[in-house]
Amino acid sequence: MSRDRAAHTVFRPQILNEHDPADAAELARLRADAQIEVADLRVDMRAELQRLTSAPDADPADDRWVYYPWRSTVLGVVGARAFNAIRLDRNRNKLTTGEQRRLRGATIGVLGQSAGHEIAYIAALEGICGKLRLADFDTVELSNLNRIPGGLFDIGLNKCVVTARRIAELDPYLPVEVFESGVDAESIDQFLQGLSVLVEVCDSLDVKIVAREAARRHRIPVLMETNDRGLLDVERFDLEPDRAPFHGLLGETTGAELRGLATKDKAPHVMRILEAPQLSARLAASLAEIDESVTTWPQLGSDVGLGAATIAAAVRRIGLDQPLPSGRIRVDLDRVLDGLVEPVRIESVAGPSPLREAESATAIDRILHSIARAPSGGNAQPWAVQVDGEVVHIAVDPDRSSAMDIGLRGSAVALGAALHNARVAAAAAGLLGPHEIVVDGTSPVAVTLRLGTGADPELAADYSHMLERESNRHLGTGAPLAPDVLDTLAHAAAAEGARLYSVTDAAGIAEAAELLGESDRVRYLTPRLHTEMFGELREPDADLRTGLDVRSLELAADEQAKMHIGVRADVMAYLRDWSGGRALGEYTRDRVLSSSAVIAVGCPAETGLAGYVKGGSAVERVWIAAQKLGLAVQPVSPVFLYARDADDLHNVSAAFTDTLASVHKRFSALMRIPGHETVALVLRLSYAPAPTVRSARLPVLGSGNDR
Repeated sequence: MSRDRAAHTVFRPQILNEHDPADAAELARLRADAQIEVADLRVDMRAELQRLTSAPDADPADDRWVYYPWRSTVLGVVGARAFNAIRLDRNRNKLTTGEQRRLRGATIGVLGQSAGHEIAYIAALEGICGKLRLADFDTVELSNLNRIPGGLFDIGLNKCVVTARRIAELDPYLPVEVFESGVDAESIDQFLQGLSVLVEVCDSLDVKIVAREAARRHRIPVLMETNDRGLLDVERFDLEPDRAPFHGLLGETTGAELRGLATKDKAPHVMRILEAPQLSARLAASLAEIDESVTTWPQLGSDVGLGAATIAAAVRRIGLDQPLPSGRIRVDLDRVLDGLVEPVRIESVAGPSPLREAESATAIDRILHSIARAPSGGNAQPWAVQVDGEVVHIAVDPDRSSAMDIGLRGSAVALGAALHNARVAAAAAGLLGPHEIVVDGTSPVAVTLRLGTGADPELAADYSHMLERESNRHLGTGAPLAPDVLDTLAHAAAAEGARLYSVTDAAGIAEAAELLGESDRVRYLTPRLHTEMFGELREPDADLRTGLDVRSLELAADEQAKMHIGVRADVMAYLRDWSGGRALGEYTRDRVLSSSAVIAVGCPAETGLAGYVKGGSAVERVWIAAQKLGLAVQPVSPVFLYARDADDLHNVSAAFTDTLASVHKRFSALMRIPGHETVALVLRLSYAPAPTVRSARLPVLGSGNDR
């Protein structure tokens, strides 16, 4: 095969700016050469750029033409900034844009270009460096092509040149330097100058020692991959400049002492480095056959590829200042494959609906059962009930509170709903008497209902509807509300001294969907809120009397899959760090968008928890009235609902205080809620199929009264 010297050594493409006169003249010359192919890739690249979710500004004046002499080809490409944005976009967010920017400041040196070829290429492929420096004196032979991803046209070329050309064809803007004569004790300092990381994968034991001694002087970390059982060595000379080379496995042996030794005399030192007892059986057996049945020690291309992956992972950690101590590890795929197991199957949450509760026998039992059916955040049922003769006491149980239950205001709302249910049941039994809210007793807030002989036909008529009240999280049809619906619900709220606020137009509902979805994003990304949210969920085979039966979420198949990601705190931590996670609000956003209305039930003008108790009674009355009108009702209360000031917001989510304050302000403006008004609950109303299941309840035990 006949090639001139230039053809063997050229590895840098020529980058031409058509707006520069000299470059324009050279480009014209190349275009006029019939032996040179010209292709303009910019149109397709610009189309890709426009599809990016965060495309940078790209000035066509930054575009370049790239001449590859060894390919006899000129390519038109977009400028470096746009080029990198497109090519590295699929790294995100395994590597964020900011992390990629940091890594592009690194210079990686790779000694040895057999295994080192793939290591250097992977570094370029991932964009985890801004410059590469390669060294190897050897040329490519056919026997190298079991692990160097080159081809027959590369035979006879210097290994560094082959690597550099392949990288240039991937990224013409990435600078690559080559040391075609390799390195030795005289040139190692020049090679190391300015390096961020040294990857040493050469065959020479002398050079290995010399490189480490120099890396210690320059305080440069050294990585080595040995392609047997995935052996990776990390030597952090940048952090430990007095550290012995090879983790001290060679004792006090120096490079100078090794240089004069014959190959057989170096073998014991090599075995100490490789730890002979830890070699794979196949490699150890093959070493015994060198010069007998095999020519040299064996390497597999897949082992080299694995080594490049582990080196890249280590480089990323060093470049991003993530933990990576000195040491040794084996990423042994054969052993990993020996541990194959069947995956845990995630079953669908679909299943039969729990049975409806049996009708209670006595009037007092019916009242207690009605209390149990009241709604509460996360179905926590934050109350304690006691019957004392003719008096039913219901008190808030602080032990069943949560982070969103700021100041026990959510618990007070649940208490008010329980009181309303008790009054409905008492009215239906002809036992209605006076009730009272108590805020100065042993509980933060409590209510009492004294049984009597009073009647309230309107309340009594709601008894069966109250027992059927339920949350319906199905997607709605989006159909507009029937006439007079809001008037009817406002009347129900007013009966308890409360006011109703609503949005029913498409634009208003869409804005509410965005705001409530953003609140859900904060809930996912705030660790305590996230833990409590998923702590509320119950699988069908669990005790369903508290918390939310996961089937009641009415999850589509894709939503079920997303939930298995959403439950992971480690994933949420990354999304929080990236200021991401908009998709976390999709569940709420989609359901609100399918609604006919979003309503907020304001608390009566009463201070403290008593106002929230009255607001809870109003919520229950409105909810029952909505279901009587054929509406599906779902609570969609935001994280900020029970916050009264900035301190409350900070306590519920310190990292998102400003976000919650902004969303709170926008939501109140959208719903036209006056600044002085507090809200008991936010509900979405829709026309939808019946819910798959109803949430079960803990029993509320009676006193033995047989009324």
